[in-house]
Amino acid sequence: MLPLIYRLLCKYLSNELDIHHVLTDFVKNELLVGLDISPEQFWNDFEHLLSVTVNTNQELINKRLKFKKQIDTYTLKHKSEISSGDFTDKFIDYLKEIGYLVDEPKDFKVTTNKVDSEVSEICAPQLVVPVNNARYALNAVNARWGSLFNSLYFTDVIPFHGKKPSLSELDEKRAINTITWMDKFLDTTIPLTRGVQHSDVTGYSVDKDGKLNITSTFGDVSIVDINAFVGYNNSNHSILFKHNDLHVELITDTTKSSPVGKVHHAMLKDIVLESAVSIILDCEDSVSAVDTQDKTLVYRNWLGINKGNLECKFKKGDLEITRTLNEDKIWYKDDDTIQISGRALTFVRNVGIHMYTDSVKYNGRPIPEGILDAYITIVAGIHDLNKDKSSKLRNSKQQSIYIVKPKMHGPEEVEFVCNLLSKIEDIFNLSRNTVKLGIMDEERRTTINLKECIRIAKERVVFINTGFLDRVGDEISTIMESGPVLPKGDIKRQKWLQSYENWNVDVGLETGLPGHALIGKGMWAAPDSMSDMIHEKTNHLKQGASCAWVPSPTAATLHATHYHCIYVKDVQKALVSRKRDDIRVLVTPEPWDFSSVSKELIYTELEDNIQGLLGYVVRWINHGIGCSKVPNINNIGLMEDRATLRISSQLIANWIHHGVVTKNDVEVCLLKMTKVVDLQNCSDNSYIGYNNQNKPVQTTIAFKAAQELIFNGVTELNGYTEQVLHNRRVEFKK
Repeated sequence: MLPLIYRLLCKYLSNELDIHHVLTDFVKNELLVGLDISPEQFWNDFEHLLSVTVNTNQELINKRLKFKKQIDTYTLKHKSEISSGDFTDKFIDYLKEIGYLVDEPKDFKVTTNKVDSEVSEICAPQLVVPVNNARYALNAVNARWGSLFNSLYFTDVIPFHGKKPSLSELDEKRAINTITWMDKFLDTTIPLTRGVQHSDVTGYSVDKDGKLNITSTFGDVSIVDINAFVGYNNSNHSILFKHNDLHVELITDTTKSSPVGKVHHAMLKDIVLESAVSIILDCEDSVSAVDTQDKTLVYRNWLGINKGNLECKFKKGDLEITRTLNEDKIWYKDDDTIQISGRALTFVRNVGIHMYTDSVKYNGRPIPEGILDAYITIVAGIHDLNKDKSSKLRNSKQQSIYIVKPKMHGPEEVEFVCNLLSKIEDIFNLSRNTVKLGIMDEERRTTINLKECIRIAKERVVFINTGFLDRVGDEISTIMESGPVLPKGDIKRQKWLQSYENWNVDVGLETGLPGHALIGKGMWAAPDSMSDMIHEKTNHLKQGASCAWVPSPTAATLHATHYHCIYVKDVQKALVSRKRDDIRVLVTPEPWDFSSVSKELIYTELEDNIQGLLGYVVRWINHGIGCSKVPNINNIGLMEDRATLRISSQLIANWIHHGVVTKNDVEVCLLKMTKVVDLQNCSDNSYIGYNNQNKPVQTTIAFKAAQELIFNGVTELNGYTEQVLHNRRVEFKK
């Protein structure tokens, strides 16, 4: 009876809207509680918003399709010229002629204001997690501060000798090796006078007068930079320092009551680092949300973050734990109280404009999901704006709401999103540019028009970034007719990709993003390989990135050590004078001549892509998991989401299209790899695989999804995977 009442209520509110009762219930009883907004006004305003945005949204999608057809036609006609060198200039002229490439604007600087220091001042790791998992979301928000000891001790940064360490009993030798690593880190971040090393320190303390005391085997010493000592909190046994704009907290244990304190030469219990200073809670690529129930959970968790009341109960061993948001942290210095957020500054990533949802129907048709996302996530953000300034659970102390918008293709789509945000600000009487915008530079048309994209959003942009997976997926889709593409590992060494990484930073610096916005780099995808990350991910800082993505709180803490070794602001200052690459590099296809490549090598690469694709798809379709650690063909766990699926499906589709492999090769490989994937998951009693459903593999929904992703990949809009996944997940849920 209840659903019927809600449907009648919605029909009473509007003749144009048909809203799922689960969503109306959430809006009335959760989203609007505490706000001076009635459900009737909320939905009436939303109906008007749809009336002035829905058609434009569809026109932009149609324009994508038109561009695709035009570029395919041109490429096929001039394919023989690509390798001769005569192709590029003519191609650029053509892209300008059809409006795909616009004139670059005159020089300008972004003017985004009321930006939190986590964006405007601090260079640090950025953590990205699915918002529909409350435990992950809370862990991420609370990852602002992380234990350096635990991050080292429990990962391969400290080499494993024999079995991996457990929580139950401290391995003293391993603990001492961890402490040695930490001492060297402190030597870099908080150097001591007289050449004394932190390994020589016997104690850290702050006396009743607030004076920092450090004793060593060589007598009393002090820190080289006395301003690095920020404050203390003796009730928490905490001493706070600051280096390269990031805080380092020493937790003392003078009673040696903790396992670590007992073996530490200076009686430290831990070193806590300011780690994931900002995070992105994701509604998009890492989330499986295909119906109103799924979508409402996404919105509910985001609302809980903004209200400050999200919690999650779970069991860890025999203990039941309730996880909530960390409050701000307090220290003292002289007569001052220092209050620093206990949580990461939180962005929310909405879906792209190509996604549609039937949670709301307008004139009988599903609406653009991104419009619904923007509307509801902004209203949820108002709860944070309304908090008292004394609250210890505020997200933005500058009264801003931070939204990341993915998969925008060029300036018109950026303009559409900016206008959408302005309209929503007007509806709820928010000051212009209260809602800040993160621009994902992950589509080819955005890359080559990046300066114009930033100009359009110059009053609200707070983030740009590069991402290998989606960017390569769109590259393959855009230049599909130019020829076969290289294997994934070889693509990373192509000129266009290296130029893209530099281009993003150079345009960001040129338009004055530092001080207003973050320049980001992509994800470290191997969460178990922290030793490799420690050695390799410094490259993102050397490239001028003010933040880079990590897959876990542990990775965030370890990556934070890089920002103490390299001061990104100095790197960016040095890069400002670098000449930007020629745009020809970005638009020139680099097809693969596979004629001399062995079939064995090609099939090995095919198996690798298909195994990863199947491993991700089966979890998405059968289990509703949008992001997880999926074993690759070598049983190395890699973080997979829709972006990884996009590049794999597009690569295989391209290879079939150009005869690198046949459709039959792929069919055989698909069947073979289902057994590998099922075997990799056999220890999971809840796993629903390809070969354990008492019916032929080819008839399973997940297998059909994998086939569609590959065999329809050439014609799928921009090579996206969402439509297939959503349709098949809905089918499986039924």
